[in-house]
Amino acid sequence: MSERVKKIARRALFGSSVVSAAVISSYMTSKLLVDTAIDKEMPKAMNRIKPIITGRVGDKEFLDELEEKSKWLEAQKNEVIEITAHDGAKLKAHWIPVRHPKRILIAMHGWRSSWHRDFGTVAESWFANDCSVLFCEQRGQNDSDGEYMGFGMTERFDVQDWAKYIEARFGRRVPVYLVGVSMGAATVLMASGLELPKNVRGIIADCGFTSPNAVWDHVVKNNLHIGGLGLAHKFADGIFREKTDMDLDDYSTVDALKTNELPVFFVHGTKDPLVPVEMTYENYLACHSEKELLIVPGAGHGMSYYTEPDKYEEMTIEFFKKHDRK
Repeated sequence: MSERVKKIARRALFGSSVVSAAVISSYMTSKLLVDTAIDKEMPKAMNRIKPIITGRVGDKEFLDELEEKSKWLEAQKNEVIEITAHDGAKLKAHWIPVRHPKRILIAMHGWRSSWHRDFGTVAESWFANDCSVLFCEQRGQNDSDGEYMGFGMTERFDVQDWAKYIEARFGRRVPVYLVGVSMGAATVLMASGLELPKNVRGIIADCGFTSPNAVWDHVVKNNLHIGGLGLAHKFADGIFREKTDMDLDDYSTVDALKTNELPVFFVHGTKDPLVPVEMTYENYLACHSEKELLIVPGAGHGMSYYTEPDKYEEMTIEFFKKHDRK
């Protein structure tokens, strides 16, 4: 073999090694991100960057109030309820009734959060306005079963199960509303594509994304600043499918809203770093039922009630009163 041929062979081998290393690195990064996104136990290595993923770096005043209100709500007397979901999973919820309820809310919290953390700031307003609330623990989180989170695609069926539970326990006399924040908002919006009890009168969706696909791409590109999305996305979709038997684009809020007939109240802040406000605009446009929209200038992720509590409460109560008796 000539020296020239040897040089070419060495370069080819080096190039192949570089490509292989890049592919392996992309796969390992994708796996770590998917594990972080959906595994019940978050990889310890990723705990430190959770604020970067969510974009809540520096929101100390808000986070302090969130913590205070979370402790307050968690301390309220509540009935712990367990049901068996459609797939056999055991799901937990916390029932806090008011004395003379005008309506019942089924509340779904967000990604890697809890019922008392995501709804601590708004719960007092709900109770004051005669709402009994079923605070659900999303599957794959806290005390509910499930190895993985499905970003609304699996959890939408859990909403249907909880709505049937409320119907079986309380009948159809009291109107029911589905309420969610962040992934919980996407969950209740996706549930709108399912058959629900007749006394489910509407949905409140606060900062919900359009699809797992879309929010994945946004976070990876804009919050984590990871390039090479094409290859990483292919790996991520394959890993997600292996874990959940679903693709990242199997279902979306837009798919559900095309057939939804329930009234929807959409809420979003303009400075949301985790779920861009454009996703709520997309959801709003896809919704052909009665709808309301509250866009809160300057509000970050899940901060709309904190930023404009009076307007948020006013529009919420108007929404309830408009649809309670339909």
